[in-house]
Amino acid sequence: MAGKQETSPGIEALAALGRVVMDAGATIRNAAGLCREMAYWGFLAPWKRERSGVRWESAIEQGVRVGWEAIFIVVIINFFVGMISALQSASLLKQFGQLLLVANAVALSMTRELGPLLTAIIVAGRSGSAFTAEIGSMKMAEEIDALTTMGLNPVRFLMVPRILAMMIAVPILTLIADFMGIFGGWLLSVTVVDLGSWQYIRHTMDAIDMGDVMRGLTKSFVFGFLIAMTGCYLGIKVEGGAEGVGRSTTNSVVVSIFLIIFANLVFTAFFYAIE
Repeated sequence: MAGKQETSPGIEALAALGRVVMDAGATIRNAAGLCREMAYWGFLAPWKRERSGVRWESAIEQGVRVGWEAIFIVVIINFFVGMISALQSASLLKQFGQLLLVANAVALSMTRELGPLLTAIIVAGRSGSAFTAEIGSMKMAEEIDALTTMGLNPVRFLMVPRILAMMIAVPILTLIADFMGIFGGWLLSVTVVDLGSWQYIRHTMDAIDMGDVMRGLTKSFVFGFLIAMTGCYLGIKVEGGAEGVGRSTTNSVVVSIFLIIFANLVFTAFFYAIE
């Protein structure tokens, strides 16, 4: 009797790659379906049925949790980052006798890149993971099934308010982050680098315009959407009890940060192409 034939390593690797591709395709389809359902309940349903509007009370409550409770950490981190940017820029520009350009470097880096990026990463770690844990715990406790049984759509009831709150709160936090980063750069430049206060302010105003601020806000709006969608999607897909909730919460942070960085690359390349 012939022995069982062993599978070659090449075939095993190909099979593993095929499973990864199939899982990725299923994830993309499910996420796209969730996006369509969210768009329907958030923007179309309120115009069709009187009682299917957005739950603004819940959205405001989530907005307070996402925005107001995160202000302190956003302020502190971006203040320090602004100081670091000023010090690093000064050490380089000093060699060329262009210390006044420190203000330009800090203002542009904060409004275009660092402000939106750091704020989104902070919110992803703080609130995006919380979305996953909350919705995942509700699923494990069969509360989502109970909502469906009562005729309440989970997407409208749980996800739409969180997504709207995130898309509003993150741009507001980004504006605060921009200001605190520039303020930190000003404080260090005036006290350590010995730049004139008025000179720093004038160069900052010359360096940035409303277009730079709007670029950062556009990024932060999309970042907020990606964070909320990732948190809600991984929460609704939780399996495996408490261990599964913890695993999905960790994955929520990792996936959100990856999507933020990738989206930032796309935006940067787009803005570079149109300049």
